Parts: sequence; C-alpha cells; structure tokens
Amino acid sequence: MSKIHFEAFVRDYQTMVFTSAYRLLADEMEAQDIAQEVFLKAYESFDTLEFSPAAGGWLKTVTRNLCLNHLARHRSRWQLFSELVNEGEDDAGFEEQLSAPDTLYPDLETAEQRALLAEALDKLPAAQRVPLTLHYIEDMSYEAIAQTLKITLANVKINIHRGRLALRRTLSRHQEYRKD
Repeated sequence: MSKIHFEAFVRDYQTMVFTSAYRLLADEMEAQDIAQEVFLKAYESFDTLEFSPAAGGWLKTVTRNLCLNHLARHRSRWQLFSELVNEGEDDAGFEEQLSAPDTLYPDLETAEQRALLAEALDKLPAAQRVPLTLHYIEDMSYEAIAQTLKITLANVKINIHRGRLALRRTLSRHQEYRKD
C-alpha cells in the first residue's frame, strides 16, 4: 500500500465522510472524531478499498454505523419519544397519518434556504434529527431506521413527523421575520 495513494483517497472522501457524520451527530468535534475512526478502518482495509468502485458506499456505511454506535453509547443525551397511542386504544390508521412525504422541502432552492434548513436540523433533538437524516439524506426506509435504531416503526414515524413539524415552524418563523 502506498502512503501517497491513501492520502489521495482521504482527500477524495473526507468531505463526504465528515458531512455524513455531522448530519447525524450535529457536533463538529464528534463528527471529526468519527471521520478519523472511519479512515482508520479504511486504512486497515485499504488493499481491498483502493480501487474498489464501492469504496464510497463502504465509507458511508461505516460512517453511519459508527455514528449510530456513538449515539447509542450516549443515549442519555437524547430521549426517545414515547408512543402517542396507549396500548389497547384504537390506533387504526394512526401510523399512516404520520407518514412523511418522499422529499424534505424540495422547494428550498437557494443556498440561504438550504443553510437555514441545515441549521434548523442541527438544533433538533437527536431523536428527531437522526431518523430525519437517515430517511431523507441516507435514503433509508422507515423499517430500516426502526431496525437500525432498535425502536418501533411507530416511533420512527412519530419522530420524523415531529421533526418535520419543528422544521416547518422554524422555516415559517424565518420567512415571517424576513417579511417584516
């Protein structure tokens, strides 16, 4: 393995790895730590990754898994939302009401709007931010998110729904402020 090749590999992927980690953790220092850990693992597997067309996907998966493991270790920081429906109550159709559309605010066209959304997303509690990020940015299904985070499908939908509402409130407040 060539040190020069690995340095080029890191340069090619460092932004993607850091950005993926930051979106999940919303903490720059923690995202940097995770990125370092990802590239240590990549270094250990560099002989197979160096010319692999799947290297980017491998790095993204390792990044996501390390972030989720980090969040699980620090679970006291984020509280999972309790079910909105009590056991035994009629909850037919409840989960369908919480389904989120396929895209997260597709009308955000300007860099300023995207930056505002990213800032609002960073301020969400991890219990909302992580499922939103996994669904809309990592393209994971609700079922995969539930399995990955070890929470119920209903909880995933609730957290995504509440996160979207919080984002909508933040974005609408910003627009009202700009009109004044």
